[in-house]
Amino acid sequence: MDLRGWLDTTVCKASLALIAVAAIAGCNNMGAEKKANGSGAGSATGSAGATVKPETGPIVIGHFASMTGAQATFGISTDRAIRLAVKERNAKGGVKGRQVEVVTIDDAGKQTEAATAVTRLINDSNAVAILGEVASSLSLAGGPIAQKAGVPMVSPSSTNPDVTDVGDYIFRVCFLDDFQGWVVAKFAFDNLKAKKVAILYDQSQAYSSGLADFFEKAFKQMGGTIATRQAYTGGNLEISSQLQQIKNANPDAIFLPGYYSDAGTIIRKAREAGIKAVFLGGDGWDSEELPKIAGDAINGNYFANHYAPEEPRPEVKDFVEKYRKEYSSTADGLAALGYDAALVLFDAMERAPSLKGADLRDALAATKNFTGVTGTFSIDKNRNAQKSAVIVEYKDGKQIMAARIEK
Repeated sequence: MDLRGWLDTTVCKASLALIAVAAIAGCNNMGAEKKANGSGAGSATGSAGATVKPETGPIVIGHFASMTGAQATFGISTDRAIRLAVKERNAKGGVKGRQVEVVTIDDAGKQTEAATAVTRLINDSNAVAILGEVASSLSLAGGPIAQKAGVPMVSPSSTNPDVTDVGDYIFRVCFLDDFQGWVVAKFAFDNLKAKKVAILYDQSQAYSSGLADFFEKAFKQMGGTIATRQAYTGGNLEISSQLQQIKNANPDAIFLPGYYSDAGTIIRKAREAGIKAVFLGGDGWDSEELPKIAGDAINGNYFANHYAPEEPRPEVKDFVEKYRKEYSSTADGLAALGYDAALVLFDAMERAPSLKGADLRDALAATKNFTGVTGTFSIDKNRNAQKSAVIVEYKDGKQIMAARIEK
């Protein structure tokens, strides 16, 4: 139908003018509403000069973790500690006067799922920041998503150096594998007086293979010898030939930088094969499941970790007590790091002028002399935490602090 056939020109122009005015007003109102409901925390000014009220409602932080799968205890411990930190923070008034809400997505220990989880947390949950992952390979899968979106990500415990190389929005609160490898090598050489060490590592994991490299380099520089270096693939523990090679090499100690789910079985099989050398591991051993898997074979072995539950520091005693009260279990190192990651994020959120990605990134980068459960540390120019490490020994199936090693 021809509009001009039943309306005269004057009426038509007037109607169109009214429609245009209404459309412009509607757009302005929508713009003001978006500013009021965006990720920024401060007041905003609309196009007409009116002050928009600060954002209200909960602040969402995302957490991606292996809640199921071969390393499920890592994700569960970390998530519990993050939720404990959130609960405590909310009881004190939250952040910037708002409550904090954590949304956790299970990545089942798979790289593709990790990338999908971070995407969902940013796009669907509107998370202002991401916590995770524990496994370095999974942080390397999720990190580029957060970096591209301009959403800060703080890994509690991914120790592979490549993790923060992804970009300037990626941080961590744990030490790095180059330091961890040096710590284990120093303990083996100085404390155990080991001169000849075998290495048995998981070639499918960036964490394990990288840590093996750093240990070997450090141990050789100290004057030690690598008796043999053997590889296996996580989940496939048909390793009789590798164990025979190690037995023939007759090392003083064996460095096994794998995850607890494989390490327990490997240690048990080694003892059954007549290998008596002490085993050394990295923080991937830290799980209440390890002594269950290894049985008595776990006793007398050592691993590097981020904290020990029996440390006398008040921050440790307070955290261990609160965690045990909340979950009826002893907090492992993954829990301690998850708790510290959440606290570091809350601290940065309070200091940041807004919760926009760039402001929050800059506040995280400015973190200095932060005292947490795992020690006092600062974030360096590469967005890594500078801190010490502990060596833990298994005695009677329980973890006992053996040493603290500073750089």
